[in-house]
Amino acid sequence: MNPRVEKFLSAIEVRFRLPRLLAFGFLALGCAGWLVADEQHTSPDLTVHEWGTFTAVAGKNGKAVEWAPLTGSTDLPGFVEHFSGANFKIGLRGTIRMETPVLYFYSPRDATVSVRVSFSKGVITEWYPHADRVHPRGVLRNTNLSQLQTDGSIAWSGVAVSPNLSGEFPRGVQSNRYYFARETSSTPLLVKTDAGDQLEKFLFYRGVSAARLPLSASENADGKLLVKSLDENAIPAIILFERRGGRVGYRLVRAPADETILEPPVLTGTLDSLCGDLEAILVDQGLYPDEAHAMVQTWSDSWFEEGSRLIYIVPRAFVDKILPLTMNPAPSQMARVFVGRLEIMTPATTRAVETALASRDEVTLYKYRRFLEPILQTLKEEHLQSTGERGSRQ
Repeated sequence: MNPRVEKFLSAIEVRFRLPRLLAFGFLALGCAGWLVADEQHTSPDLTVHEWGTFTAVAGKNGKAVEWAPLTGSTDLPGFVEHFSGANFKIGLRGTIRMETPVLYFYSPRDATVSVRVSFSKGVITEWYPHADRVHPRGVLRNTNLSQLQTDGSIAWSGVAVSPNLSGEFPRGVQSNRYYFARETSSTPLLVKTDAGDQLEKFLFYRGVSAARLPLSASENADGKLLVKSLDENAIPAIILFERRGGRVGYRLVRAPADETILEPPVLTGTLDSLCGDLEAILVDQGLYPDEAHAMVQTWSDSWFEEGSRLIYIVPRAFVDKILPLTMNPAPSQMARVFVGRLEIMTPATTRAVETALASRDEVTLYKYRRFLEPILQTLKEEHLQSTGERGSRQ
């Protein structure tokens, strides 16, 4: 017998004054209990689809920089639950803002599902319906997520999924991008809370992480964008998008090479064409057409706002690695489709912000509001580099 098992059996005999046979039975029963607790079933009728966005800002080297992604007002309805402590949220610093992942469930009959999501080097900051566990729940002592000791997570247990559910979904006073996600044929779900039942079309959560991205994007000396894969899994598609006022343009590359150079887009495109192309890509990745349309409707005004950015499909294996998802029962089919948004601080963007600052053009500054911090940091570094070079020449 294994010495460790022998030692453990002896301890049981002494502790509980059991004969060896009963001690062995006690051990076997305990192991069986663990197996039952960890046993996961698969439901042949259950299908789950998920979409979400990873938002980041590229530095001069093309890799994601650290920034404060939770500054500014919230764009969520009031019934959504938040991580406690507004000061904590404002102070959070990371590389990725995970925005609006939603989990859709499809089942022809009633089902009860438990769900758990972890976020590598991250925390969950918003969610709905009410979750049973959100870790960490209290205020972090260190808001720099690169120094986070344990990964954040969220868990729902006993989520009722039923095609027979009916009732009004919660709504705020004003219209909100959140509601576009309900425009699908997904099966309604219900979560019971002490304050009453919560009815929704999906499970929703958001978060911030200091994880690295699967790619980098930087401008070369010719003003072209060099996109490099930093992950072993292939990037399914990339789109270089630019908007200056009312003019837009984009370049789409499916199945790009590990290193791809993109010319700046000609600003003669249309948003309708881009939305159509993007929805087709999302469907190719596994979403239903109404889910793909709901996702693009949710984020079109944000993805296609002023500035330059790389929009790409995040490899499924990368999503599973930094955002592991477990369910019981497990669905027979699952799709997880995430869109990456990487802001590119081109000379046109930094010039626009610099000019707006000099002329106190608040309208222009508002267009870049979410990313002003890293843009201003870039301007500061360029100014210091410029003055240093001038000083060395004198």
